[in-house]
Amino acid sequence: MAYSDFENFLNSKKIEYKLNEPLKKHTSFKIGGNADYFVSVKSTDELILILKELNEKQIPFFIIGKGSNLLVSDKGIEGVVISLAKMDEITVNGDILKADAGANLAGVCLKAQYFGLSGLEFAYGIPGSVGGALFMNAGAYGGEMSQVVVSAEYVTFSGELGIINLSDMKLGYRTSIFKEGEKIITSVSFGLKKGNKAEILALMEDFLGRRKAKQPLEYPSAGSTFKRPEGYFAGALIEKNNLKGKSVGGAMVSEKHAGFIINFDNATSQDVRKLISDVQKTVLEADGVLLETEVIFVGKE
Repeated sequence: MAYSDFENFLNSKKIEYKLNEPLKKHTSFKIGGNADYFVSVKSTDELILILKELNEKQIPFFIIGKGSNLLVSDKGIEGVVISLAKMDEITVNGDILKADAGANLAGVCLKAQYFGLSGLEFAYGIPGSVGGALFMNAGAYGGEMSQVVVSAEYVTFSGELGIINLSDMKLGYRTSIFKEGEKIITSVSFGLKKGNKAEILALMEDFLGRRKAKQPLEYPSAGSTFKRPEGYFAGALIEKNNLKGKSVGGAMVSEKHAGFIINFDNATSQDVRKLISDVQKTVLEADGVLLETEVIFVGKE
């Protein structure tokens, strides 16, 4: 692979990068081996330049936002990890709020509140970036991205620009068209409603308070480990099988909320994967329910 040529390209274009960057610095789980190259893009133009170069050199790449829903392998990710975290501009025009993919979701909620725009209250406290939230159709407390998104701008893996409307996004429970690959979200436009600033803030703080009371936010995790199985709650099934507090290495089923697997003591990716597998096996044998992961596994096996 033409890594030396790629490095020359990055230097010539003055694009920010790091070699052998530990990915545990860039995921909410604080777990993961190194990226051969970790490239931080600041604009769609930079992203397109890099994608075209990577395609030409046939170098593999992976896109990351805030890394809040990823479990990265202990062996890291081969090739180039492109971080969108520095693409974080937020603009408001009437009742449309537009945010770059790397914008922090909590920051977007606060911006909406500042302008007296209602609709994103449910998302306050959901960790991660705007791009990641749309990718997963993130939701909480009866709200989800599909209720507020109007459109998104994207770049294809080959470096072509595009716009997609809500009706074509295939948004479902923790899924979207973006999971099919080939489209990298670069910005998201939200259609919001005028509201009372104080009431919006009160609702945001109420949701955040509930989250803090029920979830193990004091430990690194990737949020809810499992999707909600139809007709059940993952956390309730795990708790029913006395798995709260069960651990493998440094990974543990949270004693505060059984739906969370936490990194309580320098867990490895293998610790978490083994614990997930143990939980799935126990629940399947006891209740006949296969718990699917909400967390996405990435990296070298």
